[in-house]
Amino acid sequence: MNSHRELASSKYKYMRKRIIPQELEQSATDRQGWLDLQQHALVEVTSEHEAHPIEAAFKDAAQGEAGWKASQPGKQTIRLLFDEPQTITRIKVLFEEKDRERTQEFVLRWLPEGEQPYREIVRQQYNFSPPHATTELEEYAVELHGVSALELSITPDIGGGNVCASLAQLRLR
Repeated sequence: MNSHRELASSKYKYMRKRIIPQELEQSATDRQGWLDLQQHALVEVTSEHEAHPIEAAFKDAAQGEAGWKASQPGKQTIRLLFDEPQTITRIKVLFEEKDRERTQEFVLRWLPEGEQPYREIVRQQYNFSPPHATTELEEYAVELHGVSALELSITPDIGGGNVCASLAQLRLR
């Protein structure tokens, strides 16, 4: 019996579809315009662990990269200084914490070309509570034109705990 006839016997209507592996889905997303930050920006970072450099946060999570981690506890800043002013319409940040309970705050700011000071995009706090709440994924739709710099400040524990900041992924479109 052909597969269309088998489907007709079910309660669902016909739909053309196929299952794609996740890695193919992710590569399609990249083709849709995620900015190659390694090619278009200079990165300033307050610290980085040698086993978890900042460039690991700019790669796909599917590539098995562990992301960026600070080498020392406390508030950290990641600043992208673009070679040419950019138009940014989407910002994706992914944070993970599998070991300790804490409340993290992050602030995203941008710097318009030829202007000062930085303008705040978002300020957000999130409670990590392993083993249940271990991931924070945020995607923001924005309309930022003439972006000369983007800054992410992370306070890994607003309670003052001795915690190193980390960032699993940062993507811009």
